[in-house]
Amino acid sequence: MTKYTIGIDYGTQSGRAVLVSLVDGREICDHVTLYRHGVIDRVLPDTDIQLGHEWALQHPNDYLDVLKFSVPAVLNESGINPLDVIGIGIDFTACTMLPVNELNVPLCILEEYRRNPHSWVKLWKHHAAQPEANKLNEIAARRGERFLQRYGGKISSEWMIAKVWQILNEAPDIYEVTDKFVEATDWVISQLTGVLLRNSCTAGYKAIWHKQEGYPSEAFFQALDSRLGNFRTTKLRGDVVPLGTKAGSLTIEMAQMMGLPAGISVAVGNVDAHAAVPAVGVVEPGKLVMAMGTSICHMVLGQVEREVEGMCGVVEDGIIPGLFGYEAGQSAVGDIFAWFVEEAVPEYAKVEAKRHNLSVHQYLEHKASQYKPGETGLLALDWWNGNRSVLVDTQLSGMLLGMSLHTKPEEVYRALLEATAFGTRMIVDSFNQNGILINELYACGGLPQKNRLLMQIFSDVTNLPIKIAASKQTPALGAAMFAAVAAGKATGGYNTILEAARKMARVKDDVIKPIAENAVIYDKLFAEYKRLHDYFGRGENDVMKVLMSLRKSAPEPE
Repeated sequence: MTKYTIGIDYGTQSGRAVLVSLVDGREICDHVTLYRHGVIDRVLPDTDIQLGHEWALQHPNDYLDVLKFSVPAVLNESGINPLDVIGIGIDFTACTMLPVNELNVPLCILEEYRRNPHSWVKLWKHHAAQPEANKLNEIAARRGERFLQRYGGKISSEWMIAKVWQILNEAPDIYEVTDKFVEATDWVISQLTGVLLRNSCTAGYKAIWHKQEGYPSEAFFQALDSRLGNFRTTKLRGDVVPLGTKAGSLTIEMAQMMGLPAGISVAVGNVDAHAAVPAVGVVEPGKLVMAMGTSICHMVLGQVEREVEGMCGVVEDGIIPGLFGYEAGQSAVGDIFAWFVEEAVPEYAKVEAKRHNLSVHQYLEHKASQYKPGETGLLALDWWNGNRSVLVDTQLSGMLLGMSLHTKPEEVYRALLEATAFGTRMIVDSFNQNGILINELYACGGLPQKNRLLMQIFSDVTNLPIKIAASKQTPALGAAMFAAVAAGKATGGYNTILEAARKMARVKDDVIKPIAENAVIYDKLFAEYKRLHDYFGRGENDVMKVLMSLRKSAPEPE
């Protein structure tokens, strides 16, 4: 009899539950629950409290709504017997973190703390801790901390330690009352099982944890701030366990809420992009997986630990057991295209798109595909949300060069597509130059399914073939695969993620290959992109940071 697991993918605006067959990885059905509070970046809910620049918060109850609504929905739609579901796994955007009290209750839902922004969930794209990140990197470099080079030489403001330090600096009362700072993925798992564990993926990539060395030393935290001296053994305490570990069993209360049998296996949490790697069948070195959506996370496996500029981390067993998992990324990709469509496309183009029964994105893709590489005369830097790799600098901003009175919206659109591909090539080149060789790309997420032109440009710019995930919900599929591993073979699952990948991973037969003449032209354009990248990104001209500083210091409009 066929057995199933449920994978739940927690994104930036919504969560999606997917019911997956363990026979072949087929997705039976899925259901999306939009977060009621969305991304909180202006005003705290039910208050008049304004948030500052670069803030991005969320409400933890929105995550529970996904369990409450989406899991019963897939069970009802599929018509399967819930007794045939043997496990649940989840993945999450990261670092998305929150402070909890000794009862594991998020501080933001307690009346006495809810009006303090620092009591809320800090979403991955909360960048307001950049001053703390800058100081952390300066102190770590001065002390010669070994961990720094495992993260490309810089720790991001998006990650755990900088965010915690911001809380300590700006809301010491919240820091003091916090029992633990936890990743949202670990907190949701704790709600399902009653057990709070830290998974090795988020701990390794987002909280500077190392399999052999653990967290940075107490002396390092003391050097950051004397108030952080015992941070690692108090508010960061808790067992760190490998991916695929069974976190615990589904509690009776949660089982009743979701319509599942109590006691089924729950896998430890995971990061959305990392869960996608085995879901496309990548379990060996040489293949870079791009999880492409609002941003891109780039992941590749290696047999040795090397230092690579701008990577977001290298973690032993961080993606696949027995290998080192490397991560890099771009902070905005789909978000850039969405910004252009929503804020900058002229009305006539929207009217034309509607007349042809196309979305604005489809219309612009069609028009942009009629240009050859270089024909637009435009070049862009893809830093609309800062640069994650290889510069690791959230204070950088986007740029568009070469516009004239004749520039058309589809030309700008194509330049933005090309800019994101150039950003990925910077990452690929960085890996290659440091001995982590890339010979093939895999793409998953929403963008590869929607925009063929984008994928052809990526192939041409990198001069590499690209395989596309057959699943439209690859991270959720990966989470379901890890759930099958947590359940184990005895109950109808698998004993290792390698076994699960052999049966459940799927990619499309169609492979996108680089067009030789396009690759030649893009080599020339990339040389110009790299020149601009280094000029504005490596300190020769800090105009972007000056402009951001002026914007932040300007009085709020009445």
